Amino acid sequence: MSPEFPVSGSGANRVQHPTGFEGGRLLIVAFEGWNDAGEAATGAARLLSERLGLVEIAAVDPELYFDYQFTRPTIQADSDGVRRLTWPGAAILGPSGMPLDDDDEIVTGPGADTLHVLLGAEPARTWKGFAAELIDAALSADVEGIVLLGAMLADAPHTRPLAVFASSENPEVRAALGVERSTYEGPVGILSVIADQAERVGIPTVSLWASVPHYVHNAPSPKAVLALLGKVEELTGLSIPRGSLEDEAQAWEASVDALAADDEEMAGYIQQLEQARDAVDAPQASGEAIAQEFERYLRRRGDQPGGGPWRPRDVG
Repeated sequence: MSPEFPVSGSGANRVQHPTGFEGGRLLIVAFEGWNDAGEAATGAARLLSERLGLVEIAAVDPELYFDYQFTRPTIQADSDGVRRLTWPGAAILGPSGMPLDDDDEIVTGPGADTLHVLLGAEPARTWKGFAAELIDAALSADVEGIVLLGAMLADAPHTRPLAVFASSENPEVRAALGVERSTYEGPVGILSVIADQAERVGIPTVSLWASVPHYVHNAPSPKAVLALLGKVEELTGLSIPRGSLEDEAQAWEASVDALAADDEEMAGYIQQLEQARDAVDAPQASGEAIAQEFERYLRRRGDQPGGGPWRPRDVG
């Protein structure tokens, strides 16, 4: 029998089944900023939100949590040519209740019709209150499990499959999903705070971190988005249409190939990464190796809050 998680609060009469995270009311979480190398995590979450036609059901007051000198509002023209301000924030998106068009771009599988997405920018202050407010909203939406998406800069060659490290602090989830427990100690981002708050109120969590080649850290990485979506499918049983994403990933890889062809130092460095990766038996790096890279990444970010590891030459 699958482990069950009784939950207090608004969802007191429900139980949770972490095995495969299949069929439950799931919340996919992604934040811009520190946790989002190559915009991979937010790219995956946005694709899910768009494919599902989700609408905002809860949002934080940005005045409470954001420093606008650090995360500035943006202005852009809408379809009518009217220029409007958009403020940084965070919101939970849920099903609209309206039927979706029956086409090949719809997310299907167990729990697809109850999937929720939390998207936002990492806050500048009052992290405990920020996380508590969002977890309260998740409880009100009867969320039964949370999948946190992140992306880290890594010594990963862009020419190989990009690895995704899955971990959980919840022993039942680890046993059910066959994922690891992170051994990292050091500075963390808002994802870790959200996960801690969720586990404290009885919502099981699993974290997925994609490895993004650090030498293309300035450019969005559709290949990393694909890797995260594939891991989400593996854990949840969902089927997520990719649309044009696979073509975009191929174009991204080709553009980096072209840059490397004109830079002997960069090409040599990528070849070293490829040789190291190919030394691993499976096309995906081992869970232990990915975990070690994750820890190295977080330590580098702790030492260099605004930067990443050494690189031959930044591109993108």
